[in-house]
Amino acid sequence: MSTGEKHSARKKRRKKRIFFRTILCLVILASVVGAALWYRISVKRKLDVSEPYQIDHENDTSRLSAFALQSLTGTGTDLVASEAEEGSDKLSLSEGTERALLFNLDDKSAVFAHGIYDRVYPASLTKIMTALVCLENASMSATVTMQDSDFDLDTDAQQSQLDSGDTLTMEDLMKLLLVYSANEAAMAIARTVAGSTEAFVAKMNEKAAELGMTGTHFVNPTGLHDDDHYTTPYDIYLMMNAAYQHPEFAQMASIDSLEVSVTGTEGESTFTEESTDEYLTGIYSLPQNITIMASKTGTTDEAGSCLALIVQNGYGVSYCAIVTGASDKDTLYGDMSSLLSLVNEG
Repeated sequence: MSTGEKHSARKKRRKKRIFFRTILCLVILASVVGAALWYRISVKRKLDVSEPYQIDHENDTSRLSAFALQSLTGTGTDLVASEAEEGSDKLSLSEGTERALLFNLDDKSAVFAHGIYDRVYPASLTKIMTALVCLENASMSATVTMQDSDFDLDTDAQQSQLDSGDTLTMEDLMKLLLVYSANEAAMAIARTVAGSTEAFVAKMNEKAAELGMTGTHFVNPTGLHDDDHYTTPYDIYLMMNAAYQHPEFAQMASIDSLEVSVTGTEGESTFTEESTDEYLTGIYSLPQNITIMASKTGTTDEAGSCLALIVQNGYGVSYCAIVTGASDKDTLYGDMSSLLSLVNEG
């Protein structure tokens, strides 16, 4: 081989080495960029709960449901996905103000959905989140002494027979919150768990973001009306489903009445309160073969009458059922019964 040929061969080998090195560098660079993007999306991304969720805001698409978009960001992969409207051929709600959903929690399917990404006022359904934050941050055996500030509420706000100075367990306080929907219980829980109502509400919004509740913003632990305190039926499902994972929540939120023991300024005493869920107290009848596993009611003038349930049918299949915005209890329980009847259909 001549000197010129040898030189030409060396140039070709050098070009090949440069080419392969360039490819290797590009592959490494792409891997680093991809890893950084994954970390930003899956770990560092913070959900904005300051305004309602816009489906086409993420990934430039309107073909995906809000849940599907939430799943892409890693906020939940084992939840029910649903379009805003499902099963309209199965049921018509009585009033245009109502929103509702019925989700099969076992096979992760939507049986019925109507306006489930619309903004609504949650009223005392808010207390589901209050209970969830409490369960994750406090001991149920702790004792709490009621303070005057816990009773600084509107005159028509639901309150139990507690008085300032009464001491009771956190467990009994939680039962008053969930069974009787006592607003002073919510205030005492917030103060005890976080040091102040404001700090507790911050925890509520942090938990909402963690759960993917992109259409929710809380300003108090009670659900008493505030224009800036809102959620969506889908987000109510998210927090109800999360709370139900705690056995204590299911036990507390499914009883028809409770007896509370307190130590007050005049010694020990007890009082009884009944559930605000009128299925549990027998005022309204459930469809056949339906068992309530957990329940929370909510009512304000602005929110209407609302009810969130976890139920099981006769085969032990679990469902989440939510109705919001009914004008009165007859409408609420009538439409909820129609919704629950769907779980026994084929």
